[in-house]
Amino acid sequence: MASPSACWDSRPGRVPARAAWLILALLAAVPARAEPTRQQLQNAEAARAAQLAAGREAAERLRAAQAEAQKLTAARVAAAAQLRGLEIATTDAAAAMDRLAQRRAAAQERLAARAADLGPLLPLIERLSLFPAETLLVVPAPPEDALRGLLVLKGMARQLEADAEALHAEEAEVTRLSTQINAQETRLAAAQAAQSAQAAALDRQIAEARDRSQDAADDIAEASLRAAQQASKADSLRAALAQLELSRRQEEARAKAEAALAERQRQTEAAADAHRRQAALAAPAGPGLAEPHGQLGAPVAGTVVKAFGEPGDAGPATGISYQAPPAARVVAPCGGRVVFAGPFRSYGVLLILNCGGGYHFVLAGLERLDVQVGRPVQQGEPVGVMPSWDPRAPGARPDLYVELRRDGLLVNPAPFLRGRS
Repeated sequence: MASPSACWDSRPGRVPARAAWLILALLAAVPARAEPTRQQLQNAEAARAAQLAAGREAAERLRAAQAEAQKLTAARVAAAAQLRGLEIATTDAAAAMDRLAQRRAAAQERLAARAADLGPLLPLIERLSLFPAETLLVVPAPPEDALRGLLVLKGMARQLEADAEALHAEEAEVTRLSTQINAQETRLAAAQAAQSAQAAALDRQIAEARDRSQDAADDIAEASLRAAQQASKADSLRAALAQLELSRRQEEARAKAEAALAERQRQTEAAADAHRRQAALAAPAGPGLAEPHGQLGAPVAGTVVKAFGEPGDAGPATGISYQAPPAARVVAPCGGRVVFAGPFRSYGVLLILNCGGGYHFVLAGLERLDVQVGRPVQQGEPVGVMPSWDPRAPGARPDLYVELRRDGLLVNPAPFLRGRS
């Protein structure tokens, strides 16, 4: 048996013979990496080409869908603009009816007051007209008093005659105003019928757009919905806007982390999706607002009944209030993205549009919303409907409250908006 020193080479830099033999045996046991065959390379290249083709096809479908969506949105904007003209006609007819009704009510009050004044004197007037001398002789009085009474009665007769003429004039005014109101009623009915027909056509377009948007639900919409749910718990509108911005930043950071993880794991498609989501979250929701010079349309037809800063019971007004026609359509005053849509505190049904550049439009007082959280909107696109009311009946009219904020701070929206006021 050989001694251990026989297998050991003590010279510096030399590997022991037995150790070298073991290393060679281990290397022989490990199979050599096989070079990819030509077929495998061709298969891999074909798979990569198919993946690129699928990506291009998906991108083309997306571009086509976006183009179609923009076309349909433009059609809704045009339909809403046409409806705005019909709503203004309804408003004018209703306002004319209100003015005529107020004038008729005032004429009727004057008529009733004159009739009340003349009522007790009518028997005396009638007797004097038929038997003037006999009526005076019935009253026992000295001749000079009777003469004085006759003069007084003549003066009263002239005044009573003037009052009677005024009474007839008031009756004629009431009749004339009633005729005008009846004519205005016909005009109002025609305006309301035209408005209803156009609104029904627009509703069909909105329903089709809603179906399309449900089919094309994306991660951005889902993230926006989560943000809106968090904002609904805020105790003020400013806090809600701050929560919306915080949620957007958190979602952006999450998308960035997901993209980095997918890249490390060589998941190309998942990484691309995460990068697109990150870019969409980081990009402005809208074009922002230029310097205020009335470049935006009013969000609803009607008149301003309370201006920004106008004093009220709760202090100066923080927005603008519009008195709108019955069931008036509300449109987006700016292009951007819907970041909140639903009830909020004392505002009722609330809609918040992120216009970009830190600007947010707040609309409150709607009865129905036609847009969903997370969806982009164009300026002038219909977003909801105001409550209906009867122009023929007196009472309070519903208002649309409009507020503008930049980075959470109040801004007077009036210089940015054009339209009737």
